[in-house]
Amino acid sequence: MALNDKATMDTTEVLKKVRRIEIVTRRFVNDVMAGEYHSVFKGRGMEFDEVREYQEGDDIRTIDWNVTARTGFPHVKRYVEERELTVMLMVDLSSSGDFGTSRWQKGEMATELCAVMAFSAIKNNDRVGLLLFTDQIEKFIPPKKGKKHVLRVIRELVTFRPSHRRTNLTAALDYINKVLTRKSVVFLISDFLSEDFKNPLAITGRHHDLIAVTISDPREKKLPPAGIIEFEDAETGEIAVIDTSSTRVRSTFEKRSSAETTALTSMLRSLKIDHIDLSTDIDYTRPVIQFFRERARRY
Repeated sequence: MALNDKATMDTTEVLKKVRRIEIVTRRFVNDVMAGEYHSVFKGRGMEFDEVREYQEGDDIRTIDWNVTARTGFPHVKRYVEERELTVMLMVDLSSSGDFGTSRWQKGEMATELCAVMAFSAIKNNDRVGLLLFTDQIEKFIPPKKGKKHVLRVIRELVTFRPSHRRTNLTAALDYINKVLTRKSVVFLISDFLSEDFKNPLAITGRHHDLIAVTISDPREKKLPPAGIIEFEDAETGEIAVIDTSSTRVRSTFEKRSSAETTALTSMLRSLKIDHIDLSTDIDYTRPVIQFFRERARRY
């Protein structure tokens, strides 16, 4: 379903689509993702829980000498992992997300991926928020906990129709840097077809645990030899007629696309921002699991 079809969906269709996404993604979360998520996002550290009497095997470094002196019996401080996190899903809803020539459209994949991350978060008692953007801030849902809230997030992703067509990553990043006052886990989901966003990206990466998720389609990287084709830029509406039967044209297109991908990857690496690279012709679960496992090994 293209994003432009959202306005025609009735309530029954919306509920069915949200329910389908819930069933598919919760199964993946329960079977695979919950443990991977918890092992990577472990909270902000340790917080004090209680003081109790010393037991054999306790670390003597945790003895609370004030309580021990007052009671006459050794007591230790007990700490637990501070679990609660804020997970913010930043989703690019520009018109280029309507594109898809394989199993998915880019926007559809983004929706299902958000559902996976949201259900993983609430399973670990974390808060989830949503920012939908184009070249404007389209909608902001503050972070909250609970299944009801996550279903609202999914419903917005399924039904929301943006007012604008283009992308402005700088505006979205500037906004998130203002509204998130505490360190959060931020998933920035986009095809990154925008300009001059390195500095705000770096600022977000310094203040938050930022993960860039790129979603592309095979036809954005390689053209088929299909003769003369008219292409329309989804965001600008500009029309271009290309002779795809030309080996030179196809080669130039492929090299340009490869150079853009390499430049983005290099930028993210230089800023030490983690990256998940997804394509509409490949099941997103494999690269997502691979990312979490590689990151768990690093930390």
